Amino acid sequence: MNNIDKRQSGTEKYMQTQKIHFIEGGISTDYRGSISHVNDLDMSEIERFYIIHQEKCDIIRAWHAHQHEKKWFYCIKGAFTGAFVKIDDWEHPSPDLHAETYTLTSGTSRVLYVPEGYANGFRAIEPESELLVFSNKILSAALEDSWRYPAEMWMDWDKREARR
Repeated sequence: MNNIDKRQSGTEKYMQTQKIHFIEGGISTDYRGSISHVNDLDMSEIERFYIIHQEKCDIIRAWHAHQHEKKWFYCIKGAFTGAFVKIDDWEHPSPDLHAETYTLTSGTSRVLYVPEGYANGFRAIEPESELLVFSNKILSAALEDSWRYPAEMWMDWDKREARR
């Protein structure tokens, strides 16, 4: 396959940016130690980052949503269950929306991309877990586009699965 065959068309790339997906990386190890990487992550849209440190596994960080903010999540320590809901009505979202769930672990080097329009929620699977979060909005813009919903909507956090 030549380089032209490997490139995505503009339409394929646009369709991929409209859904949640993993950007795969890898971990390279030798006698000096290891290097975790995600070389295919395009960081051209990223404006800021922050790290969530979750000491305990019983804390639920949900639901926080943005109409116009994209996010990229990378687990740097431990593991998390992440859940995401595409919001249908920002003032009164349906309680019947389905949460998409993903597991992020530090042992797997990959970034989870979440486009704008989603609510997100997280619960640590292991104590002392850390999640690196990238955003395409500066803090002031993100704060102007901030929506909060009750943690018990859409997700049974004890079972780590979407409500039916």
